[in-house]
Amino acid sequence: MTRSLPRTMQLAVTIIAATLGLSALAQAGPPLICHAIQIGQARSLPWTGEGWSGDGNYDVKNLAADTLAVLGPDTPVLVRMETLRRATIYARKDPRAAKELLTRLYNRATAAESAGQPEALAWFDAGYLVECYREWIGKDMPHMTDGLRLDSNPASGLDGYAWVEKAISLKGSDPQMEFAAALITIEGSPRDHRQHLQQAMAGAKSDPLLAQNLSSRFGGSNSPTMAELLERTPRAEN
Repeated sequence: MTRSLPRTMQLAVTIIAATLGLSALAQAGPPLICHAIQIGQARSLPWTGEGWSGDGNYDVKNLAADTLAVLGPDTPVLVRMETLRRATIYARKDPRAAKELLTRLYNRATAAESAGQPEALAWFDAGYLVECYREWIGKDMPHMTDGLRLDSNPASGLDGYAWVEKAISLKGSDPQMEFAAALITIEGSPRDHRQHLQQAMAGAKSDPLLAQNLSSRFGGSNSPTMAELLERTPRAEN
């Protein structure tokens, strides 16, 4: 990736990096599914409490249909991220439901592509779910497979990050997608991670909910929000 930022934003990133530390999350655990994305009162899959509790009465057989119903064209990316996180946790209970959801999201993306109308959000959803599934039975969570064989992961061999990058390319500037890509690349390329995080922070001043999520993930509970940090950054020439 070869994107560049104005000097003002580069200075902001340097200050934030020194303050927060870009190399590690403020919260421990797999970054995509271990901690909730803050979405306010937006509609998502049924959920009770926080973390891994979910809704014990939820019928996982409805997972694909319910998830697709939430992931409409007007649904913000942050809500999509939280919905796919919840879907992944529910999918642990039923390998068939897990495969059905991924298949339907992938088919939606490829159908639009074949029709000559590629959809950024469709590729984002498929790619982000692949990366959630990778954490679902990955090296960081061997104790959370519920007895499933490791090769039962329907996303095995798929590159979700490449699909998320494709979505960003199709959509153009989208700080919330950049935030998603920054989470995906935490344990990947430091350069890609830094650039995605920079682009996400660049949009935080006009997106309070994104700023809140960036702060909670990278700043710790007692740190200023990203928007506040950017506001305090000395101005410089572009």
